[in-house]
Amino acid sequence: MKKIIILLVAILVVSCQSKAQSKKEKETFKITKTEAEWKNSLSKDEFYVLRKKGTEPRYSSKFNYSDQEGVYSCSACGTALFESDYQYNSGSGWPSFDREIKGNVAYSTDNNLGYTRVEEHCANCGGHLGHVFNDGPIETTGKRHCINGISLKFTPTKTSDEK
Repeated sequence: MKKIIILLVAILVVSCQSKAQSKKEKETFKITKTEAEWKNSLSKDEFYVLRKKGTEPRYSSKFNYSDQEGVYSCSACGTALFESDYQYNSGSGWPSFDREIKGNVAYSTDNNLGYTRVEEHCANCGGHLGHVFNDGPIETTGKRHCINGISLKFTPTKTSDEK
């Protein structure tokens, strides 16, 4: 009888870890396009970062040390992602923010480098933005949203005439 119970428990444990249950459900986003449509609407470098989860070279973004007031939006769909007030110089080589505009950034788990990171996406189109880490400014959120500048477009809130 003990052997039957042990066998049933073993079968139950194995069946609960089946591949069908471990498959990740594909996220759906409000804005969807085919790969060909994304290739036609994005530059080669934007496509590499936003759609293929690439990373731009360190210190290559014009947004690394911006001090203009405004909003950073997704360069693929225009969704507002970060306010300039959230930006700080992390020294990482990528634009960094201590928080996102709530509801406009989605998160997933990334294990591509052999360890777990939190990946950030545009919540409307799914474009890859970068990763979020827990080594940001402790006086605010403690978060560092490390973002590929090529995945962003900037809209100033004040023109140079208003300054």
